[in-house]
Amino acid sequence: MSFRWYGANDQVTLEKIRQIPGMQVIVTAIYDVPVGQVWEYERILALKKQIEDAGLRFEVVESLPVHEDIKLGLPTRDKYIENYIKSLHNLAKAGIKVVCYNFMPVFDWTRTTVEYPLKDHSKTLAYFKKDLENINVYDDDVSLPGWDTSYKKEDLRHIFEQYSHIDEESLWSNLAYFLRAVVPEAEKSGIKMAIHPDDPPWNIFGLCRIITCEKNIDRFLKIVDSESNSLTFCTGSLGCTPDNDIVSMVRKYSAQKRIAFVHLRNVKFDNDGNFYETSHLSSDGSLDMVAILKALHDTGFDGYCRPDHGRMIWGETGRPGYGLYDRALGACYINGIWETLEKEKCSSH
Repeated sequence: MSFRWYGANDQVTLEKIRQIPGMQVIVTAIYDVPVGQVWEYERILALKKQIEDAGLRFEVVESLPVHEDIKLGLPTRDKYIENYIKSLHNLAKAGIKVVCYNFMPVFDWTRTTVEYPLKDHSKTLAYFKKDLENINVYDDDVSLPGWDTSYKKEDLRHIFEQYSHIDEESLWSNLAYFLRAVVPEAEKSGIKMAIHPDDPPWNIFGLCRIITCEKNIDRFLKIVDSESNSLTFCTGSLGCTPDNDIVSMVRKYSAQKRIAFVHLRNVKFDNDGNFYETSHLSSDGSLDMVAILKALHDTGFDGYCRPDHGRMIWGETGRPGYGLYDRALGACYINGIWETLEKEKCSSH
């Protein structure tokens, strides 16, 4: 059981995280190194010491970002891939086991609001297709949740122009180039590279997204057939559409030992491409969390998991999706299901 922490400025402190029952591992990153630059070993060690001094372990990085030039397949990509490999070696030397990353062009996870009110008066992250269709991405005032806010209007215009030449097959080719260079080095270092699915799993503003469904994940895993080329299986990202059978996919990829890290959250979706995030409780959303955890348990999953985005409850304010209270409730809910599955297994023997 792990918990994402955003460093010294995170109002959810290591001391508070340590008090969540069953919490063992911190998931974090070095956030002030520009994308594409090397993470120095001494910086990683200092971060590790801070976490271990709080009584927790640092074994999962989320994320080690992939430079946009790699995704675009530009001539400069080799330099950035070389830096990426150096960072991997430094992380491995410090005892890191899993590196989460994504290959989403330009934007990370995308929502249209972070304050969607639920019936219990909590606030949550939501995505409404119609709201997105009314947005001009070049508008100075546009900033959606999950976006890199460092892009200025002229930067966005330039990068969209670059991506106008990148179709799905080009993106697949650029991903394969990256994987064939990086995964063998990760394998030698004892690190599992764990790609995060696209969130949401469909094209945004004409930008291609490819880690979206079972067929595409099968294709991804075959590019480099190694347990070091694995998944961060995010139930909420893949599960915000009825097109994906989450329980079946979890069972399949866990049995193949290709899930290194699991993000567990629940979502409520409709058939029109809209969804909002709920509590982890199965009955609150569209996903059966018990069935998902049972699929992991039945297949002998022994990797890392964390409660993903939480609602804002009990008057808490802070980073959308990453408050303390609802994620802590999620961790306890997950632990309760897992303990039940473990005891059922023992009693059956």
